[in-house]
Amino acid sequence: KEGSTEDLSQLKAKPKELSVIDGRRAQNCTILLSKLKMSNEELKLVVLSMDDDEEITADMVEQLLKYVPLPDEIQLLSSHKDEIDKMARADRFLCEMSKIEHYGQRIAVLFYKKRFEERVSECRPKVEAIFRASREVGRSTRLRRLLEVVLAFGNYMNRGARSNAFGFKISSLNKIVDTKSSTDRRVTLLHYLIETVERKFPEVLQLERDLPNVRNAAKVNMTELETELMALKQGLDQVKKELDYHSKQTTRELGDRFVDIVSDFESLASVQLAELDETLVDARIQFNKSVSLFGEEPTKTQPDEFFGIFSTFLQSFEDARQENEVMRKKREEEARRAREIAEQKEREKRAAERRKREQASLATDGRRGKSKAVGKSESGEFDDLISALHKGDVFGEDLAKFKRKHGKRSSGVFGENGKSPKRVIGGIQQSRERSPAGD
Repeated sequence: KEGSTEDLSQLKAKPKELSVIDGRRAQNCTILLSKLKMSNEELKLVVLSMDDDEEITADMVEQLLKYVPLPDEIQLLSSHKDEIDKMARADRFLCEMSKIEHYGQRIAVLFYKKRFEERVSECRPKVEAIFRASREVGRSTRLRRLLEVVLAFGNYMNRGARSNAFGFKISSLNKIVDTKSSTDRRVTLLHYLIETVERKFPEVLQLERDLPNVRNAAKVNMTELETELMALKQGLDQVKKELDYHSKQTTRELGDRFVDIVSDFESLASVQLAELDETLVDARIQFNKSVSLFGEEPTKTQPDEFFGIFSTFLQSFEDARQENEVMRKKREEEARRAREIAEQKEREKRAAERRKREQASLATDGRRGKSKAVGKSESGEFDDLISALHKGDVFGEDLAKFKRKHGKRSSGVFGENGKSPKRVIGGIQQSRERSPAGD
């Protein structure tokens, strides 16, 4: 209890902070000040010097813009200016800043100054992309050749009443990919167009080299670009107005460098905006010429729409070209495999025919060899027999030798067991076994 009593007494003894601004606004302002980690005096010097030493970021300046003292807040704080030591952190900050001449305008100029280079750097490439892309589509001979081929395709496909067209809407360019083959739905008119271009006009395949800025120009919304440039001009006008006000002041607070810093910035910013504005005018003129060249209405056509058509077509063109290459390689691979299969079948067929011929040849040679051997044997026996008859050996003791020489094949002529035949060649009708006396 004693401890609680002491804490309560200390709480009562602590002076209550004075706050006259909205509670939530004061809380958020206090959070911002804690992030800045600077005292009110340090922040005041930053504002007076227009942050020439780059101590705070553009984001922090943007947050400070949200906590510029409002007229009613200034009135309330002024009524308690003698109690500034009792004020809460946010109230003291707002009270101190309200004493700076044109504090709100200074912060606005500081924020414009810190963001100027970034905003101009974002606008310049967009303006240049429109100017260059407009000139590219008008000068590209590859694009002109491609459009001629597309027109020829259209006239051929619509031959008849509509076959003599002299041109077509540029928006129709991306409808080519929607015309599909009746035999293969994966193949479109664009695939066939590219095949034709590869054979007849190969230089057209390098179309994107003629149009390097088209894709970037397709991302630019002219209305938004012109609005941003107008905001930059209006912001610079406010800078000039504030610079004129401070230049007329006879007295300046210690550390106030607004006129010196902002004068240099205003001169450089004016030159950059004038150059950017001049480039935008040239880009608009060049864009209108290109749009008119393709038969479109400049006042009704925006760069993102016009160049978007070409950007989409370039992407479709490249995709279809790669798909053609894949299909070509696939066809070549299938043809190679079919050729290998056909060659294998042909080799197998030839091998089978060769084996068949070899087998037939072996069979023929076997039959011829056997017939030749038998004929030679029989022919030899017959010749020996005739020779024996002439010599008379067939009737003598050489009969047995003759029979041994020729084996059983002689038995048909000489009889069995070496006996004389009953009938013999040469007109001998009796065997030698009969005695001569019986004659």
